[in-house]
Amino acid sequence: MTKAELVTAISKRTGIDKMTISATLEAFMDVTQDTLKRGNAVHLRMFGSFCLKHHAQKNGRNIAKNTTIVIPEHYTPSFKPAIQFVKEVKSVKVK
Repeated sequence: MTKAELVTAISKRTGIDKMTISATLEAFMDVTQDTLKRGNAVHLRMFGSFCLKHHAQKNGRNIAKNTTIVIPEHYTPSFKPAIQFVKEVKSVKVK
């Protein structure tokens, strides 16, 4: 599902115009991104949490040049679904 399809689906379900839904979705994404940049997590009860995963510094290989490179420590955004969310998705039969 694309963002446009998501906006359309929410608009049909709620009766709110697409422009308002789109602006709200953009604001949600901006706030979530800003919160993660500050090192905090976003918890949505019964849905899941957006958080940061820490990756320690490690050595890697550049196979093309046959050299060792250092991959610095870094954080990556992550989503951890809530138990309720996982249970509901597991019961779905995909066509």
